[in-house]
Amino acid sequence: MAASLDDGDSVEVQGSSSKYTLSRNGSVYMCSCPAWKNQGAPIDSRTCKHLRAYLGDDVETLRIGTAVPGSRAASTRASGGSGAVKKDTAPPVLLAHKWELEHDPTGWWMSEKLDGIRAYWDGEAFVSRLGNKFFAPDWFVADLPADTLDGELWVGRKMFQKTTSIVRSGAAGQEWRNVHYVVFDAPNAKGGFEERLAHAQHVLTRAAAPHARPLDHVRCEGFAHLKDELARVEALGGEGLMLRRPGSNYEIGRSTSLLKVKTFHDAEARVVGHAPGAGKHKGRLGALICELPGKVRFNVGTGFTDLERQAPPAIGSIITFRYQELSDDGVPRFPSYVGERVDAEAPVALTPARNIAQPAKPPKPTKPQAIKRAPVEPEPADAETDANANADADADAGGGFASTLGAASYTCKLVHEAEQKFWEIEVRGTQHITRFGKLGSKGQMRLAELGSATACRSDAEKRAMQKRKAGYVSATKPATP
Repeated sequence: MAASLDDGDSVEVQGSSSKYTLSRNGSVYMCSCPAWKNQGAPIDSRTCKHLRAYLGDDVETLRIGTAVPGSRAASTRASGGSGAVKKDTAPPVLLAHKWELEHDPTGWWMSEKLDGIRAYWDGEAFVSRLGNKFFAPDWFVADLPADTLDGELWVGRKMFQKTTSIVRSGAAGQEWRNVHYVVFDAPNAKGGFEERLAHAQHVLTRAAAPHARPLDHVRCEGFAHLKDELARVEALGGEGLMLRRPGSNYEIGRSTSLLKVKTFHDAEARVVGHAPGAGKHKGRLGALICELPGKVRFNVGTGFTDLERQAPPAIGSIITFRYQELSDDGVPRFPSYVGERVDAEAPVALTPARNIAQPAKPPKPTKPQAIKRAPVEPEPADAETDANANADADADAGGGFASTLGAASYTCKLVHEAEQKFWEIEVRGTQHITRFGKLGSKGQMRLAELGSATACRSDAEKRAMQKRKAGYVSATKPATP
């Protein structure tokens, strides 16, 4: 016999192998089972077999429809196979363009780009930019002002996945105490950007909401200031910077009055397959096979935790990935997993863009080069990369990745005269870049992320020692012409 679940109540039920907790918070009916948690649907439109068994199938069908939300069938019907659907209730938010070197940033307002979840506060509730409600606990929103605010729900740098997990959990639990609502605009306030930001600061101070604060902004003094601030933020683990044109209005949609500045770019892609792991990842995920508009497919094989490799994003889900640049064929180079999107539209086509530290390409030589380049030979048995590294990881050594990350903290260049090979490694922060191949060739490049600058340096030195034991010696001349 079906039972009811009153607002604020919870009950424990027996599943096929474990016990789960059913609970209700307003219009949100939750279950602690993995099936409910991992659904891609908005939390007020989710159900599972435990909720259906307890509340009754007819009740749940009336509440959310015939298909289980978040299932592939429901997601496909709802979105036409193109990701989350933008609702009629979507707020009129301002969106950013990428900053290009041609834009002089002098005098613009500069702030840190947060890696949280965009949240529009309509005076009563948080709404995503697609119109889905985020259900925060009553104590979290109790002191927020009745004004309209634009900001992000943010836990901290490099904590996107944790933020997503907390927001997906609905209003339950104490994890929300780790979340801050960081405000960067007041869309309905009068005046230009400066007046709107001052209004946001005023209403937040007056409300004294303990979990909300305005985002700090500083005037940009020019290209050097922008580059230095970007390096500072990224060294702290931040994503990048945002630029706001002084005196600008709050426009709806993408606007050149708001620009994002990053060493790496990020984008969304649809998961179309799971590549099995090898070596240390045997028996779990090796890489996500992803697709962009235009049927551009590529693998994302780095950036995962062990837990994410064991329970990867489902096929059909939308993920955010970070990449350095696009190949000539439009394939992202060095893609790294950031997280599964809680509320995303369909992926968009990517366009090449130069980074702040990436110089313009030099003009082509007027005379043909007389150098005959030998074919690139694959790295020997002690290869530098994980078996699951992205197949498109080889890149131009001259003007690509290395030019975007600042000075190297460690460099080693070796050659093997007998075999006519070269091998080089550079440490830049928590990553090292390895280049190798035949002498006289462009060679191949590989990127590894170790998560710690100290560990990265130690690993690079160890690899260099192994190469010396294999017959490599210090290079006395450049490996390439």
